Parts: sequence; structure tokens; C-alpha cells
Amino acid sequence: MINRVGVAVVGVGNNTSALVQGIAFYRASGSLVGIHRPEIDGLGVGDIDFVAAFALSAGKVGKDLTEAIFAAPNNFPRLQTETPPSGVLVQRGLTDATGIDRIAEALAGTEVVLYSAPSGLPEVARAYAEAALRAGAAFVNTTSDVVARDPELVERFEAAGLPLLGDDLTSQFGTSIVHRTLLGLLEERGLTLASSYQVNLGGTEDFRNLAENGGSKKQSKVNALNADRSTADKVQMAPIGYLSQLGSEKVAYLNIEARGWGDTSVSLDVKLKVHDPSGGAGVTIDLVRMAAGALRAGRGGYAGEAAALLKSPPGTAG
Repeated sequence: MINRVGVAVVGVGNNTSALVQGIAFYRASGSLVGIHRPEIDGLGVGDIDFVAAFALSAGKVGKDLTEAIFAAPNNFPRLQTETPPSGVLVQRGLTDATGIDRIAEALAGTEVVLYSAPSGLPEVARAYAEAALRAGAAFVNTTSDVVARDPELVERFEAAGLPLLGDDLTSQFGTSIVHRTLLGLLEERGLTLASSYQVNLGGTEDFRNLAENGGSKKQSKVNALNADRSTADKVQMAPIGYLSQLGSEKVAYLNIEARGWGDTSVSLDVKLKVHDPSGGAGVTIDLVRMAAGALRAGRGGYAGEAAALLKSPPGTAG
């Protein structure tokens, strides 16, 4: 029998709500709908136990995790399954680099720390990574803040035999993966890219935060599209837009202008609408299991198998 993975989650927002509810859904139903990898290193999607949680919102701190995920301003919908109490009370998280020892102590017995707080807080992200190091836990950074792209930090995790995965997950079926695939198809079929742009609109608090503090996220999206830098000067990212009426849904618009045989024009416009937290959870569940598998195998540092699930893995721009 596989021992379940003890996971501590930092940030109790929409992405965490989608992950917690989704795990309960798959345990109860046995469904494989929406799952890319039913098993990773022998771990199924239901083999995750949340053992600690951290947040800053007064409406979430002190509540059971499965109650806190529905507290405002979270707006990811309730899935059609019962989410039983977890027995994990949400603790107050960090606002800066002080209090690392308190967090490390709270992480006792944790195998994987999942950092899912808002992007744009690099000092806080590194503080949690430091706490994971002290607690002997793997660390997964789903935000665009630089953690796994820091060579010194990766080296310290490797020396400690602890996995470090990041930065910034690529949504299961989001704008970046669709855009990147279309650009790759253009090249594969011999067309010449003239220009392209991407517009992202959403109604979650993460979108509100990124609309105000979106610098690192914009760079991460550029990283996701331009691994070889060949199209960097032809692809533009509009500032991320926040529209509360969209709720947990994201609406994205893509345009590609190209030249084909005989220098004739090709134009493509795409609209994508998804529940953004679902797309995050569908990838996070794989990253967590990869981190747990690497930890149990004694492989520290960056896990290369995670690269396809990340916008900004080590080696990309900060």
C-alpha cells in the first residue's frame, strides 16, 4: 500500500480550492476525466493528504482547510462532491522573511511544501523555501517569483537531498500552452511568423493581483513562448486584465499573423475560455507527485521531468 504524501499548502486561494475539491472528487468517484497521468511514481491523484496550510486572510486563518477554501474572495465553484473536514487548521502565514523558524516547525512531518500564494512576493516565496529546507521537505513553486531559477538555492536543495520544482506552472490547457503549440505548428509547417499577441482576462483575486503586480508573470509568459528566443521580438503580451464578473473563469484572446507560400497572408484568431484554477490544479497534482517521488528516491535539486509543466524552469529569464 502506498503511503500518502503529506503536503503543506501556502496560500488558500482558488487554485488550492480547486486542488482540494478535485482530490476529494477523484477519491469519491474513481473518475479519470481530466487527468493526464493517473499515476506518477506509484502515486495516484488521491494519494495526497494536506497536513498544514498557511494564509493571511482573517476569513481563512483558524478555519479548517476545507471550510477556508470557500471563504471570500475565493470564487471557484463548489464541485458536485462532498469535501469532508481535513482536520487541518489554516495558520497565519508570512508577510516577509521573518518567522521562518515558526513555519519550519509547523512543517514537521511534511514531505512537500506547495507554494501557491499570489505572485509578486519574491522575498516571501524564498522565505517559505528556506523553511522547507530547514524542515527537510521538497518545495514546489507554482508562482512566477524566482525560486527554482536561483542557482544557489537549487544547489542548497540538491546538497540537502530535497527536490525543488518551479517556477510558475503551465496551466493544463491555458493560454501559454495553446499559444506555444500554435507557434510551433507554424514553424513545423514552414510559415513565417509576422506578429502575434496574447490578451488574458480573469475574475479571480490572482488576476486582480497580477493586474497590479504583473511584471514577473509577464516575463514568465514570455519564457513559456520563447524557449529558444526565436520569436521574442514578434510576440507581445498585453497587460493582464481583471474583470470581477468573470469569476473563476479566464478568457484569453490570441492572434497570429504569418506569411505563407509566395508571401501570402495567413491570419488566425482564437478565443479560449477556461476555469483558471482547474487548469492550475490539473498540473499541480503532477508537480506534487513528481516532487514526492524524487524525495522518496533521494533525488535532490531540480527535477528535470517537471520542465514541461513549467513556464519558467531553471535557465529561463528571471
